[in-house]
Formats: sequence, C-alpha cells, structure tokens
Amino acid sequence: MSAAESSRPMEKPLYRSALRAWCGMEYYGARRRLWWLTHGRQFARHKAPPLPCVQCTHQTPLLRRLRDVDMQYQYNKITNLKIAAPRLDGLVLQPGQVFSYWYLLGKPTRRKGYVDGMVLRNGGYAAGVGGGLCQLSNLIYWLTLHTPLTVLERHRHGYDVFPDSNRTQPFGSGATCFYPHGYLMIRNHTAPAWQLRVWVGEEYLMGEWRAETPPALRYEVIEKEHEMRGEYWGGFSRHNQLWRRVYDAQTGEFLREEFVVENHALMMYSPLLADPASSDHSRYDT
Repeated sequence: MSAAESSRPMEKPLYRSALRAWCGMEYYGARRRLWWLTHGRQFARHKAPPLPCVQCTHQTPLLRRLRDVDMQYQYNKITNLKIAAPRLDGLVLQPGQVFSYWYLLGKPTRRKGYVDGMVLRNGGYAAGVGGGLCQLSNLIYWLTLHTPLTVLERHRHGYDVFPDSNRTQPFGSGATCFYPHGYLMIRNHTAPAWQLRVWVGEEYLMGEWRAETPPALRYEVIEKEHEMRGEYWGGFSRHNQLWRRVYDAQTGEFLREEFVVENHALMMYSPLLADPASSDHSRYDT
C-alpha cells in the first residue's frame, strides 16, 4: 500500500440496522460453509503426541481488568477457552495442509457448554455466547508470526476499543474471530510437519508451535509507521505496520526484514485525554 493510500482519511462509521447485519451474517456465513465443502480436503484434522522440537512459545493472562466491563465476563471467557483449547491442542499440520480455526471448533453454542463472554461489536462490547475466544485466535496468530508458516486469512477489529496499558505486543498484532466468517487460516508450506499446542493454565492461556526438526530461523516482530490522527468528522484513527526481522537461529545473524501487515482502526477513546485509571486496564485483544 502506498503512502498516499495509508494517509487517506477514514470514513465515519455507518451503523447498520439489526436486519441488515443479520442478512450480512447469513450471506457471508453461507459462502464460508460452501467454501468448507469444496476445500475441506486440505484442512488438518489429526492429532498426535507432542513433536520433539519447540519452535516458539507464548502466553497471555487470562484475567485483565477492563474499564466498565463486568469481571464475570472474564471468568466466563476462561470457561469458553477450556472448551475450545482441547479441540485444537495437539493438531498436526502436515506439509501443504491448512489450519482452519472455525472448521475445527465449530459454532460455539450453549449446548456445547459455551457461556456468555465479552464480544466486541460496532465499536463497543456486548455479551455473546462463546465470547473471549478471540484470545485463543490472537495467541495462535502471534505464535505463527514467529514461524515460517503462512497466514492465509486473518482479520482484526476495525475499532480500537480500549486504551493501551502495559502492552507487551504491538497494536494490531491480534486476529479477531467471529463465527463463521471472521477467520484465521494458516498453511504449512514447509517440508516438516508442525504441531499446535494450546492449553489453559492457572493464570495464562499457553501456546506453542512444535515441529519435527529444530528451528532454523528466529523471528522478531516490530512496529513501524505508528500514528494516531484526528479525522475530519471529529473522531480519531490509529494506524501502523507490522514487520518481522528474521535471524539465523544458530548464529544469530540477521538475514532479512519482511512486511507482515498494515493496520487501520477507528479509536473509541480520545488519545489526547489521560485516563486516571488506565494503569489498571489492559486491551482485550492482545
């Protein structure tokens, strides 16, 4: 994307009626299910005991204090993660296969044990069955950026809802999920098989990618061109680029720098006003 395109003003958000939103969900959901039927053969389905070589690891805290958000949604999120994580844990991604998030999890329903958690919607938050599963897709996406696996599809929210506090990852480094078409898909274009491990610990959601051979490369994700700006209609927007630096895992030699993604989001808070309680509130989706 050119500098002119990245500096283009963001349009004021349009709020759709409930009927129009429902019709859109049904339409795009039907397209996604049809795609599953025609491409399902390439999806990874099988699990195995842990492969020998850990490639990368990461963990994210299960409980975060978010301003004006009932903590019960956080506890419900843990319940949802404990249902979803075992369905993905141990999955083996053979060469050429695709990891498909919702294909493996299916629709989160009360019948499966999912409860109301927090979901981000139209620049705010609401209760929704299976809410909080974005933390799982965020973790998997962040892990994948530290491997040679290829991200085929990833989405992030068009709104930046909560101010930063104690951020450990760059803005825009998550991957939101909403069934069935807010999706995360990853392909193994490498020669060895890879394996995803995800589990819920006492305080953290844990994850790692494993493989059959020791890692040949090491990755570092960095942020560039970060900007918060005022829009002509009175709101604020946030922008950045994510890049990653690639090193030889054995020697530490720098090899190259790769572009990952460009992020644009409307801010639902003013960047000019200090939040006196912000030290207690972290973003939901990192």
